[in-house]
Amino acid sequence: MVKLNLDATFSALADPTRRAILARLARGETSVMELAKPFAMSLPAVSKHLKVLEHAGLITRGREAQWRPCRIEPRALKEVDDWLEHYRRFYDESFDRLDDYLKKLQAKEQSAKEPKGKERKAGSAKRGRKK
Repeated sequence: MVKLNLDATFSALADPTRRAILARLARGETSVMELAKPFAMSLPAVSKHLKVLEHAGLITRGREAQWRPCRIEPRALKEVDDWLEHYRRFYDESFDRLDDYLKKLQAKEQSAKEPKGKERKAGSAKRGRKK
């Protein structure tokens, strides 16, 4: 079971290189050498990024003979998503209330722009006609 460690997880996700590594691993497991290819950095630097991701529980590294595959650990991301769900609901509800408020303001503004009463329309029509 992956232990939820939000500080380590968010710290790991703060780096764009580590996010790119996770994006690559989302397509399937691969080797450290393959992960290092798109980055202009040394293999030990990539390895340090992998250690941070592993410490955060976001990836696992295995050993199969000479091959050391890296895999994304979806449970860790699911736990972060579950934690964020509370805030997502809060913001969704806040935006819904804001949307309702803005619709009320727009309706008030629209009604203020419309002419008041039918007398004004009828009176202006009579003045404009010549007999």
